[in-house]
Amino acid sequence: MFELMVESSFSAAHRLKTVNKKCERLHGHNWKVQLFLSGSKLKRTGVLLDFKEAKRRLKEVIAPLDHQYLNEIPFFKKISPTSENIAYYLYQKLQVLFAKNKKIKVAKVTVWESEKTAASYFPEK
Repeated sequence: MFELMVESSFSAAHRLKTVNKKCERLHGHNWKVQLFLSGSKLKRTGVLLDFKEAKRRLKEVIAPLDHQYLNEIPFFKKISPTSENIAYYLYQKLQVLFAKNKKIKVAKVTVWESEKTAASYFPEK
């Protein structure tokens, strides 16, 4: 099995409910997002997917979140925009983009809200 990772970032604000008092106030992060793709077969060129193409798709999915108040995004009106839920949201969106390519799977999405804290979503095996 092969795995590749690409990274991008976005800036956004959010408010979290019932996590801790500090996070209940409006605040923002410069989020880093890592997309992990996996597959068992390489193309004739020796790559799973060109990094440039993977980055393009990741940027396409995070663009609507950039410089937004995440609590106002329809998906996050029902659930809190925690790092865990942002990772899940992005995973779902990326799954749709990669659904046509049966040779590549979205293996995991990791969302960093600071240099030392991150959350990931990946499906159970």
